[in-house]
Amino acid sequence: MDGTVALVTGAAGGLGGAVASGLAREGALVVVAGRSTTRASEAMAGIRRLVPGAKLEPLVCDLSDQSSIHAAAAEFLSRHDRLDVLVNAAGVFRKERQVTRDGLELTFATNVMAYFLLTDLLLDALTHHAAAPRSNSRIVNIASRYGNARLNFDDLQTASGKYSYLRSTPPTMLARVLLTQEFAERLRGSGVVANAAHPGLVKNTTLLQDVGGPFRWITNTFGAPAEKAADTPLWLATSRETAGVSGKLWAKRKELPTPGMGSDPEARKRLWDACARLAGMP
Repeated sequence: MDGTVALVTGAAGGLGGAVASGLAREGALVVVAGRSTTRASEAMAGIRRLVPGAKLEPLVCDLSDQSSIHAAAAEFLSRHDRLDVLVNAAGVFRKERQVTRDGLELTFATNVMAYFLLTDLLLDALTHHAAAPRSNSRIVNIASRYGNARLNFDDLQTASGKYSYLRSTPPTMLARVLLTQEFAERLRGSGVVANAAHPGLVKNTTLLQDVGGPFRWITNTFGAPAEKAADTPLWLATSRETAGVSGKLWAKRKELPTPGMGSDPEARKRLWDACARLAGMP
């Protein structure tokens, strides 16, 4: 991957850090997005401990704040005219409902809107490179199996009823799958592919720092190390096998079914339109 440019969100966490390290090990220049200069610097230090010669750049981006996402995208585009790999790996679990400065519920803002908005703002860089002969750009969204989750388009931000991470988070995983499919459809023929990866449970992740003991214990007891969980996202980001594959959900390098609403083109379109509206896009 010498000469390629990758951007990874969530690189301060276990899985995102492992993905960023893997890309750096392959020779890519990795732009490490963190919500503050300190977080990005800490993430880069962790990557360099694993990959001493890593080529890294920091990028400040608070994914719960749309103005920060716009600023980060503009900063990236001022440095680079191409983006070969975008890995959206950031996310949150919250026990209590919180509202961002944009007036959005925090879990939905970070887990869904940030994926939509950052990717959309970087499409020119992704498609610019992909248009070159024998080139290919890749979007990898970290998602998960979503069980029986459905999107309530009348309450996407869990404003009604009792709030819990068990109510708010699974629909955002479904939403990531739907957005991946919609990006794949809209980018068909452009040379850019978009796929979602289900990493499974990941040990010692900071993602669960606000979540109660039982779920955290299960994750740390039965989950995989971040380096192992990063295998499928890295495979999607780098392998020749996946260069022409798009719009799929993967785990352990195998395609997963997307049952229920995850196979509904109308749901994809409704979610896209809702995200565009909340992002203030025409």
